[in-house]
Amino acid sequence: MVSLSFSDLTFHWPDGTVVFDGLDATIGPGQIGLVGGNGAGKSTLLRLIAGELRPLRGSITVPGRLGYLRQDLALRTGQRVEAVLGIAEVRAALQRIEAGTGEPEDFDAVGSQWQLEEESIALLGKLGLDHIAGSVAELDRTIDTLSGGETVLLGLVAELLREPDVLLLDEPTNNLDAVARARLYTVIRQFAGTVVVVSHDRELLDRVDGIAELRAGEIRSFGGNYGDYERIIDQEQAAALAAVRDARSDVRKQARELVEARTKLDRRQRFAQKMQDNKRVPKIIAGLRKNAAEVSAGKLRTAHIDKLDSARETLDQAEDLVRADREIRIELPDTRLYPGQDVISLDQVRLANGPVVELRVNGPERIALTGRNGAGKSTLLRRIVDEGPKVPWRLLPQRLDVFDEDRSVFDNVAEAAPHADAERIRGQLARFLFRGSDADIPASALSGGERLRAALATLLLADPAPKLLMLDEPTNNLDLPSLGHLTQALAGFEGALIVVSHDPRFLAEIGVTRTLELTQDGLVE
Repeated sequence: MVSLSFSDLTFHWPDGTVVFDGLDATIGPGQIGLVGGNGAGKSTLLRLIAGELRPLRGSITVPGRLGYLRQDLALRTGQRVEAVLGIAEVRAALQRIEAGTGEPEDFDAVGSQWQLEEESIALLGKLGLDHIAGSVAELDRTIDTLSGGETVLLGLVAELLREPDVLLLDEPTNNLDAVARARLYTVIRQFAGTVVVVSHDRELLDRVDGIAELRAGEIRSFGGNYGDYERIIDQEQAAALAAVRDARSDVRKQARELVEARTKLDRRQRFAQKMQDNKRVPKIIAGLRKNAAEVSAGKLRTAHIDKLDSARETLDQAEDLVRADREIRIELPDTRLYPGQDVISLDQVRLANGPVVELRVNGPERIALTGRNGAGKSTLLRRIVDEGPKVPWRLLPQRLDVFDEDRSVFDNVAEAAPHADAERIRGQLARFLFRGSDADIPASALSGGERLRAALATLLLADPAPKLLMLDEPTNNLDLPSLGHLTQALAGFEGALIVVSHDPRFLAEIGVTRTLELTQDGLVE
């Protein structure tokens, strides 16, 4: 079991945005959940550890071999399975050797990996990718023929084949069904090295040994799982809020006492001046008294001012401990549907992967669409779009491949919402935490959570307002506070919902009214 260490780690984006400035920290050993708000730098830190980004200053120490499961693997649609697994070169060498055309460099490439294909297939089967593990020929498939969940599991197999000592996992449960999640949990628990996992999956975070919180460019470590971390933070925040209340009370008290002291001193000075003007006190004595009073008044004023300044400083320190994290703010437009209103009518529609489905949606129904990875849930959503819903609709695709990667977030949203003026678009993006220059960064630079927020912003700018929302794994990559806001907004949505999700807590909280499982025999209620 090993630990990662960071010394004076400094990294800025090209536009000058500071992510880390002199970070000194250690993560591990064991199973560690790396948490923090969207934009805190979690994925950036993993990319720095993996060597995909270079720090401006400082060092990262990674003992042993490193494995890194990227968050955006599903976007690499042209790659073949063998390339993702990292076995393409060895397979090609093996094929030439078996065909009798092998060269010495082919034997060098193979080394001792004569059973690499078989080992890959066995590991694919262990993680439930049985159809890919069915034959060696399946290794030639491209990953755009796989579901999002299958792609994630494929990426995990690729990293495990490298036998790493440290395993970095960026949102590994994205798109995974319940069975696949269970397999993933088992693999992580059985991993002998150190695991650093970024995830919004509460069940996974409740299985880790420790939590590393990334906040304001610093890392703070907590023993125990996410539930233990939450309890500590809640206790600290309760104490911090109480300290703020006490500090504010003390500031008011010191300010009041300063005013009272000044009032008393002003009265004394006016009385002394009056006595001198009336010549009731000899001039020399009056002068001595005046000088003494001014010295005394100065000391008193200084003492009260010092107390007030100290009280204000204490208040500032107390307020610094209160968390005011940025969270998305979602407002859904007027999208009411009436009971019985025709929304979707599919009659005996055959999907590309085999099942024949029939689906009727009427009024503001809330449907959870479930099924095993690869069952065709995303395909069904696209078929609904092709058939044409009866009401205005919007689809949030699982892969979030809806952006021109070379254009900015603002330009992408503006193209999707040509009816909206620039002020309205920037206002909507601000609700999703793209404020000011953040909206002008290219889509290619977005993290998974940022892509989802940008896609949601686009979806909710639709005109006319969507009365049917089809959401394919909408909880992927959202931090837990933002997930809470999305849940609350969807709970108040008055239109029809079809949600593909493997998160039972999320589905329960948005109030699904029907659950449909897609199987080879069609939709089963």
